[in-house]
Amino acid sequence: MREQSTTKGFAVLSAASIVVKLLSLFYLPFLSIILDNEGLANYSYTYQIFALIYVLTNSGIPVAISKMVSELIAQQNYKDAVKAFKLARFLLLLLGLGMSLLMILLAGPLTRSAGLPDAYLSVVALAPTVLITSVVSAYRGYFQGRGNMTPTAVSQVGEQVINTVFSLMFAALLIKVSMKAGVVGGTIGTTLGALFAGIYLVIKYEKSRKYRIPKDVATAEITRLPNRVLLRRILNYGVPITLSVGLQNAGSLVDSSIMVPRLIVSGLKDVIARQKFAILAQLNPLINVPITVISALSAAVLPAISAAAAVDDRKRVQSKINQALKLCFMVSIPSAVGLAVLSNPIFSTLFNKYPEYSKIGAYLLKFGSIVVVLMSVVQIQTTILQSIGKMYIVTASMVFGIIFKIVCDYVLVAVPSINLLGAVIGNIICFTVPLIINSWFIRKWTKYKLDLSKYSIRPIVASAFMGVIVYMIYFTLETFMIGSHTRAVVKVIPLLFSIGVGGFVYIYGLILVGGITRKDMDSLSPRITRLIPNFMKERMR
Repeated sequence: MREQSTTKGFAVLSAASIVVKLLSLFYLPFLSIILDNEGLANYSYTYQIFALIYVLTNSGIPVAISKMVSELIAQQNYKDAVKAFKLARFLLLLLGLGMSLLMILLAGPLTRSAGLPDAYLSVVALAPTVLITSVVSAYRGYFQGRGNMTPTAVSQVGEQVINTVFSLMFAALLIKVSMKAGVVGGTIGTTLGALFAGIYLVIKYEKSRKYRIPKDVATAEITRLPNRVLLRRILNYGVPITLSVGLQNAGSLVDSSIMVPRLIVSGLKDVIARQKFAILAQLNPLINVPITVISALSAAVLPAISAAAAVDDRKRVQSKINQALKLCFMVSIPSAVGLAVLSNPIFSTLFNKYPEYSKIGAYLLKFGSIVVVLMSVVQIQTTILQSIGKMYIVTASMVFGIIFKIVCDYVLVAVPSINLLGAVIGNIICFTVPLIINSWFIRKWTKYKLDLSKYSIRPIVASAFMGVIVYMIYFTLETFMIGSHTRAVVKVIPLLFSIGVGGFVYIYGLILVGGITRKDMDSLSPRITRLIPNFMKERMR
């Protein structure tokens, strides 16, 4: 198996992540038409529960696999790298089985407490998927630890294609029986997609499981590690990460559980409160589109930083941190600006069945887009701290953020004049708090430079320029092309054209202000650099 560079690995994973999220965005509007707003609220809460159980099962140990495999390979201990993977895979199988049973047991109490008892069957139907995904995440962690992101990327795209097709198909068929059955149908594709990903990764592993040990490696001098040491390392790496991500999702679940009751306290009727909760459910997939690219960056850079830290190569660690921060801001800042500027057309195009709710969603997205930047920076900080073994700092900082978020949401959402905007404010606070805490600890304990302003100024300038151009282009096209038309098909043309022009303007603006240099181009594949026009290359410093 050929190891990929960090940049190539990021490119492969981010491309797959974009495809996956675009499929998600394609899928959600159609599902909202099939299920209507009340059904969508039940579906959204089902996935809140699934997301919590999923991350408790699959967030920590797969990262531990990636980290350990990359460290042991860097130390040329190839046999223990494979042994660590097999131990971790067995742990994930046990954990996945236990969590599937727990999800079934908790389905009733959780759905009743949230005021969404109709979501019970869909939660139970989705429970076996947790076991399948535990196997999938083990193999993804292994391939990422070996520096090959392609199997993860292919499995993610295939999984999402199957999920989209079969979820919509079964939701459309079963909604004829009842709303509850339709929501269950919307979960079937998730199980089938995970099953495909698992089969593909197992086949890929069997074809590339053997290491070709270089001839100059003196295997006799390598100290082999007993199982108990490997197991201890897996738990030392995996448990804090699981706690951190699990608490974050638990906070989201608690937040979702209190949202409908607090909206009712604000003076809304029960049905209206559920429909407004569905608006927040539509907001998250939009924000998560650029976040998946940052997740791809984190997955690509973690093994590289871990490997460098394992052999005490501080210069390379700092280089990878700088690279991660630069890419983080280059993606997150224009994404936030684009979502804010085009919030109205995005919502009216994707969710045009309820125009009055689309306006509310666009208003929330305009303010909530800042979360994209905050989440991205926190994710990179988390990757840095995990790579160098400072796991519990991440957990503690996220706990504080979640506490502030829940308190903020509980108070603000019940205020009639604030309402749903309180949830957006709570989300901003949730990621601002750990960002400040993580920055302080990285600067104090690790001695690595984390210069946020250095890498954010140029993307901010280029994004502001892009935002103005995109605003002018879209609303000019809207005036002449759309007119009195309300159909999403008509609206999507100026939206897609504006996004395409915006991407071109941003890249060119970034080149003009020195955000992309010739040195950056050298790290990319020649296939990518050939796509960049010559007049842009000539402007590079």
